[in-house]
Amino acid sequence: MVLSNYVFIIITIISIKNKREEMKKLTTTLSLVSIFSLGIHASSTLEDRIKALESKNEVLTEEILASQSGGFTLVDTEKSFNGLGPAASKIYFSESPFSIGGYGEMFYANPDNGDDFADIYRFITYIGYKFNDWVILNTEIEYEHGDTSAGGKAVVEFFHLDFLLSDKLNLRVGNLLVPMGITNIRHEPTLFNTIQRAEIERQLIPSTWHENGVLAYGRFDDVGIEYTAGVVNALNVDNNDAKNNDEGSADGWIRSGRIGSNKNGSFSPAFVGRIDYTGINGLVVGASAYHGNGSNLKNPVAGVATDDLTNTMFDIHGRYENGRFKAYGLYTQTNLDSPVSFGVNAVEEANGYYGNVAYDIGSLVGINYQLPVFAQYENYNPVAKTRSGGADESKYARETTTVGVNFWPADQVVVKLDYEMDTIGKGTTTEQEINSVQFGFGFIF
Repeated sequence: MVLSNYVFIIITIISIKNKREEMKKLTTTLSLVSIFSLGIHASSTLEDRIKALESKNEVLTEEILASQSGGFTLVDTEKSFNGLGPAASKIYFSESPFSIGGYGEMFYANPDNGDDFADIYRFITYIGYKFNDWVILNTEIEYEHGDTSAGGKAVVEFFHLDFLLSDKLNLRVGNLLVPMGITNIRHEPTLFNTIQRAEIERQLIPSTWHENGVLAYGRFDDVGIEYTAGVVNALNVDNNDAKNNDEGSADGWIRSGRIGSNKNGSFSPAFVGRIDYTGINGLVVGASAYHGNGSNLKNPVAGVATDDLTNTMFDIHGRYENGRFKAYGLYTQTNLDSPVSFGVNAVEEANGYYGNVAYDIGSLVGINYQLPVFAQYENYNPVAKTRSGGADESKYARETTTVGVNFWPADQVVVKLDYEMDTIGKGTTTEQEINSVQFGFGFIF
């Protein structure tokens, strides 16, 4: 009886051992099959997985930087939101709800008709905040010329809420950049290669032009179309620069009409619209238009009828990039329909155009940095036509040729050198030529 029990136990142990060996072999086989099948799947999707990991790494890097720096987000110089510059666009692409950015520019000029000088021209801060994934605050505060006691100023250049509804329709409400021209919505110094912004975009557009209003904007990717349209506060061209005074009109009549973020500014609605075609890689071409009442005064001059004073502006613009080559430019025209009380020499039309071409010779001269050389030509007249033609319109005509070079030590920093040749009133008794050597730098962050 005892012997039989021992035999049974021994047989059971041997059986269990054999089953364990079989299970081990089966498990090993199944593991090998699984590993082999996973390997085949992994190899077939390796490229997709690498791309996904790179994307996650970029997000994690940005989140780590944001957490270490209290919400700071790096600038992606390749990204633009609704046509804004890269630094102004940061908040729309940031993983952090809080974003701080900005830009600055400083230059030295040596004109041949006066003393040389240096100017801390602009320092700008962008502050943005995401209340949620579709309500965003974006702001720009500008400090000009370094010292408010010596002609400098501090001003809010935009301050608005964006309501992101869809790719095709979004809303912007507040004090905002008027979507005209090239430079007005893309005025960061890394986006133009002259030291000064094109003068035509200062006087005739006039940059930086920001007004209270509401805009709708969006894009249709299937046809490569972006649009912006809405209502903004009108320019006040009911000013002495636009009137006669029997001496013709001054050249700053459009620029001096800006209301901006002035707390005492009245509101008179004007329409503005913009459309751009972006369907070809590297090319942006489009047009903008503005129309409004030209008198935006709280207390208009008694006895002067300004109800029929209207102001219409349009531009055709474009820019193109292909490898080392870049080009941009525009044509713009403004028409003023003024009352008889403005006088026979009141401005009736301003117009002009400019073009800029650049080519990067960095690799050609053996350096691993961008080194674009450029040339720019401007031709415009802020008083191209008066009501009667009695004023000497040609004395305000201006031609400017600028040549120079940029050096990019980093993709957010540019050092500039140019030579500007300016002729005002060409062919008239008041013709004036001014040449100037300028050196400066700009940056975004």
